[in-house]
Amino acid sequence: MVASRPRKQREERADRPLHVQVEAWGPLACFTRPELKVERVSYPTMTPSAARGLLEAIFWKPEMTYRVERIEQLKPVRWTRFRRNEVNNSIITRHAYESLRANTGYRYDTAEDRGQRVTVALSDVAYRIHATIRATDRCTAPLPKYRDQFDRRLARGACYEQPHFGCREFAAFFGPRGSAEEAGAVTVADQAGIPPIDELGLMLHHIEYLPKGKERYHWFRASLEHGVLHVPDRPLAPAEVNGMPGAEGRASAEGVA
Repeated sequence: MVASRPRKQREERADRPLHVQVEAWGPLACFTRPELKVERVSYPTMTPSAARGLLEAIFWKPEMTYRVERIEQLKPVRWTRFRRNEVNNSIITRHAYESLRANTGYRYDTAEDRGQRVTVALSDVAYRIHATIRATDRCTAPLPKYRDQFDRRLARGACYEQPHFGCREFAAFFGPRGSAEEAGAVTVADQAGIPPIDELGLMLHHIEYLPKGKERYHWFRASLEHGVLHVPDRPLAPAEVNGMPGAEGRASAEGVA
């Protein structure tokens, strides 16, 4: 009996990915386009990377990962614009961070480094995220265990940190399927206002964080079909996004170790 137990665990780990659904809504959202370097301008809908971050805020373990398959837009796009105070500089490398720690006499004044920037954001948003839970190399337990933990946390509104829509100050409320309508955030009239087809162009698929503070951006061609954003399993090849505005000066998808 003891000898057969590891084989059973390996069989359970080989289960197909398990599906989860989350509805999220809130008054403001800004899914910033990375190619715009100064002002914050949002995509018209939630990006896959933002959806993955929202799921991980609810439940995350190193033994599992999320694969966002599609995002339903439950309300039509509504734009808003305002100014915000932001600092002009940020610490993005470990070397800069260690240098500041070594200089005990250094004082950073946010008031002197503050600047006003325009934010073009979304207002009154609601989404339904469809994703699958997949096992990583560190997984030793049956995959349904993590799906059940996720469902229990989702039902009682538990989270490791407050989920947000792009910026941390844009808090997101969340719940299982149907909770947005129960909360009064979605109505039947909202669905009628969503266009059948909306081409969004290139959208951020995910960001790969590299050593020394560098980032590698991956893209895909996005479109909303009756309010549904379908996320491909693989992003576009680097040759297919050459010449994209803002791509220069950023880590390319090839040649960065």
